[in-house]
Amino acid sequence: MNAFERKNTALIKELNRYIREHPECAEQIPDEAILVLQIEGDSDFNVWARGLADSRSSEEYPVVLVKITKLAPLRSRIEQLEVERVTQVGL
Repeated sequence: MNAFERKNTALIKELNRYIREHPECAEQIPDEAILVLQIEGDSDFNVWARGLADSRSSEEYPVVLVKITKLAPLRSRIEQLEVERVTQVGL
């Protein structure tokens, strides 16, 4: 999996989370649409994503651009942890 594929997969997960929190957004997306994720300021990814959609588009499936105009920094979900330095790890 290349870097664009990994980024696309991560963004699809984020889009799914966003739609769960904003179900009205899903109403704008036709059934069986080909979603083309576009990130403001990332022209290399955007060109790659459009090319991927072009190779898979057909008259059967509508193509929908999903423009991500603001993306918050990734954050860990870990709320608390402990770090312990050890000289030997016992199994």
